[in-house]
Amino acid sequence: MVMEDLKRELETVAGQPVAELQAVYDRHSEDSALATELVSFLADPELQKPASWLLRRSLEAGQTLSVTEARPLFRSLSGLKDWETRLQILQSLPYLTIGKRDVKLLEAFLRDCLAGENKFVRAWAYNGFHELALQHEQFQSEVDQLLAQALEDGAASIKARVRNILKQQLKHQG
Repeated sequence: MVMEDLKRELETVAGQPVAELQAVYDRHSEDSALATELVSFLADPELQKPASWLLRRSLEAGQTLSVTEARPLFRSLSGLKDWETRLQILQSLPYLTIGKRDVKLLEAFLRDCLAGENKFVRAWAYNGFHELALQHEQFQSEVDQLLAQALEDGAASIKARVRNILKQQLKHQG
């Protein structure tokens, strides 16, 4: 019954200001299954935007998803069309474990985001590749090339994000 209540609330707040989304989060934040439930709503185009915002918020607050619980999220990536939804998911990647079975789905999503028109989505796609390389080392040399290229011909927002990634890499190495 809780999941149905959450679904009704998401339908109500879709398209509403962030304060409305925050209120839904505040009501459900103690539910240990919140992140898992929100992942299930990503397959519904009407609920993707509020569900992705709430998912990012819950992951930032410390909720976790196992590889198995996150799998439906990776399966839903190709169906995420709204730039804000894509951005929320990209910003959630640092909190997710990327299973071996999910790598190809995520890689395709990241490449699609890099080719997208929205500069914020493109910037966070670089960060997504960085997260992928942190968990799956075989991507590191390609990511290094992508980041170098982005610094040469990227928009200011992309360059700023890439500089942050490079700072993180230095901390990780040192």
